[in-house]
Amino acid sequence: MAKAVKTNNVLFVTTEAVPFASTGGMGEVCTALPRALNKTKKADARVILPLYEEVAYRFKEKMTFVCNITVGLSWRNQYCGLFRMEYCGVIYYFVDNEYYFKRADVYGYYDDAERFAFFSKAVLELLPHLDFKPEVLQSNDHLTALVPVYYALEYKNRAGYENIKNVFTIHNISYQGIYPLVIAGDVFGISENDLPLVEYNDRLNLVKGAICAADKVATMSPQYAREIRLPEYADGLDGVLIKNREKIVGILNGIDVDEYDPATSPSLFVNYSADTIEDKAKNKLELQRMLSLPENADIPVVCMIAHMVPHKGYDLLRKSINKVGTDGNILDTNIQLIIIGQGDHDVEGYFMHIQNMYDRRVRALITYNRDLAKKALAAADMCLIPSRAEPCGLTQMIACRMGAVPIVRATGGLIDSIKDCEKDGGNGFVFEEYDSDVMDKTITRAVSMYYYHKPEWRELVKRAMACDFSWNKSAQKYNDLYRSLIG
Repeated sequence: MAKAVKTNNVLFVTTEAVPFASTGGMGEVCTALPRALNKTKKADARVILPLYEEVAYRFKEKMTFVCNITVGLSWRNQYCGLFRMEYCGVIYYFVDNEYYFKRADVYGYYDDAERFAFFSKAVLELLPHLDFKPEVLQSNDHLTALVPVYYALEYKNRAGYENIKNVFTIHNISYQGIYPLVIAGDVFGISENDLPLVEYNDRLNLVKGAICAADKVATMSPQYAREIRLPEYADGLDGVLIKNREKIVGILNGIDVDEYDPATSPSLFVNYSADTIEDKAKNKLELQRMLSLPENADIPVVCMIAHMVPHKGYDLLRKSINKVGTDGNILDTNIQLIIIGQGDHDVEGYFMHIQNMYDRRVRALITYNRDLAKKALAAADMCLIPSRAEPCGLTQMIACRMGAVPIVRATGGLIDSIKDCEKDGGNGFVFEEYDSDVMDKTITRAVSMYYYHKPEWRELVKRAMACDFSWNKSAQKYNDLYRSLIG
């Protein structure tokens, strides 16, 4: 008789999950990874997140009320409701408190620190009221960094809470939850005796506390797990990360290959596959028409889809475009450039200005829109991702799936997923140095292959589309990680 496989009971604690609330990659990961884990039959992975106003409006009728309790945070005692809903094979729990979460946006409020401290504390208080017992709490980034901290300080010795393991996931080390020490007691309810866990450089640093308190620290790629121990990538936490290096594990993200299947995606103008690659050009013509660009199926379209902050490589692109009248200006290489993103107002303003200057070549779309991003990648021939640092990146994987050949800098998850086409089995173009001249030469190399080596280009596109970036391998590695903790 076959031995029964032990199931890992995992609760993902997150401020984002698709389709409920998402501002970027974390929301996609906290949806796709639990789903993939459950498909392995080796895990019961569930998700808990705040019941935001928009979520309540769209989904509350489909939810079941579980209970309500009072949550203490410092001197406050706040109402906390719990709702439950199943979606696409995953059970989701929603933490209700209208004072904190009935707001138009997910983030951006003066009391975000208090809002998500409440959420973190509420998750731990609600554990006895769930219809399963988590063996692992997997918290995500600085806004839930207090989960392992509170567990270590207040809960690990409580009856019913014993032996719960904490995995803290770093999606981006640049966001650390840094606050003045003076608010530790009033906002977070952390006493002076417990302050050393979260104190760093005379400030509160919640990510530092989570790294020290957690049993394991997960990053979104093996390369990023190595890079964040270096001063140039760690944003000041290299010493803490080196001291806790035995905890750190890097597991490359995956993508939802069904959602990003160009053969079936309802977002595309025309569906296509590697066997009908000629239909991809029809998407280009339709997008050019939609964006009032000159309609030309032969001109290469390069897209860049990223949060508009300098470290995503917008500063390199800016330097390149500013080489007016020189061979280095990539807009003189006979391409169309489509930029999608929002963030830093200076970056947004610059590329809107460039769009006005190069009306027949550039479109800058200041938005985060998943549907539009899919349309752009289906239309594009190349996808530019010149990041200074990249914890994992999903865009290059989605770009491969859509047949938009990635042009990436060799960092983080980019180098873990993209191999230069001059090497056997290569699926894109890779440059090493964070330098606009080096980037420009790589773009020129890609454009040259597109124009002058059509058979090689077609084979490259097909290789990119054939890459397996599903969550299957990642889910198995996470199951192994959980099993190493649980025993």
